[in-house]
Amino acid sequence: MKKMLRFALLLLVVLVIAAGVGLWKVHQLADSKVAIKEEHIFTLKPGTGRIALGAQLYDEKVITRPRVFQWLLRVEPELAKFKAGTYRFTPDMTVRDALRLLASGKEAQFPLRLVEGMRLSDWLKQLHDAPYIQHTLKDNSYQTVASAVGIENPEWVEGWFWPDTWSYTAHTTDVTILKRAHEKMVKAVDEAWEGRAKDLPYLDKNQLVTMASIIEKETAVASERDQVASVFINRLRIGMRLQTDPTVIYGMGENYSGNITRKDLETPTPYNTYIISGLPPGAIAMPGQASLNAAAHPAKTSYLYFVADGKGGHAFTTNLASHNQAVQAYLKALKGKNEK
Repeated sequence: MKKMLRFALLLLVVLVIAAGVGLWKVHQLADSKVAIKEEHIFTLKPGTGRIALGAQLYDEKVITRPRVFQWLLRVEPELAKFKAGTYRFTPDMTVRDALRLLASGKEAQFPLRLVEGMRLSDWLKQLHDAPYIQHTLKDNSYQTVASAVGIENPEWVEGWFWPDTWSYTAHTTDVTILKRAHEKMVKAVDEAWEGRAKDLPYLDKNQLVTMASIIEKETAVASERDQVASVFINRLRIGMRLQTDPTVIYGMGENYSGNITRKDLETPTPYNTYIISGLPPGAIAMPGQASLNAAAHPAKTSYLYFVADGKGGHAFTTNLASHNQAVQAYLKALKGKNEK
């Protein structure tokens, strides 16, 4: 009887020690850092159970002890309430942190930088190459984009998307991002239109966006955008052609190889402002806020011309003779740079 009692006590002690060691291992795993050495994107599919989660984490080298991991989920059941999604694990996380993230449902955010001055076609290429985006557009034609986003006139597609760094979660559709960008641009244009200076020669909001896009392509110097705007506004008011190279380039499409020839300037397109009067039918790029502001509030000047000054900005003049002098000064400065 005494032997049985001693055996039972010994067994109890062994079990208690084993349980203690087991709990120590569980807590040690929970408090240990994940096994990754760099950021890791982890996608958990719907319907994944505890065992499958442990196996996936082990297979992707996030944890190293899948059996102890299963005990952790039993000891701390609140960590087992994970949700499907795509998450970002970082090396500074503990296993418990990783499980809490899976339970929170806070999926990884991915940035997509859509830059002002670029065309919609450039943005569509970026969308196509961006990770974890669900592609639903059947093609990259502007008509397809117009239909998907809800723009009635395909010629109003260019320029009508807000340039920004857009954050998205995995499986966000390309159309969703485009709609967000379009809605924000519409709001910005509405505000610019309502607050615009009086008596500007725009027939509608699209012409305001078109002007802003030309300003965006003509200068990157913030302080002179309203002066560039004043040149084009002054020309519109007196019926003088805009004669701006970026519109010619846009109208050339894929035929543009990096240089504009005299033949290009003389070739008719709806966007060739050396031939057409007034503004082209639509924007030539995505304008930013500063260019919208300049289009809505051009400086009050008598300028009709501007040319690069060789220093990163432009020289503005009121007459052709002065403009020709500014051109010669630019060519001289350019020659000096090339000879160095």
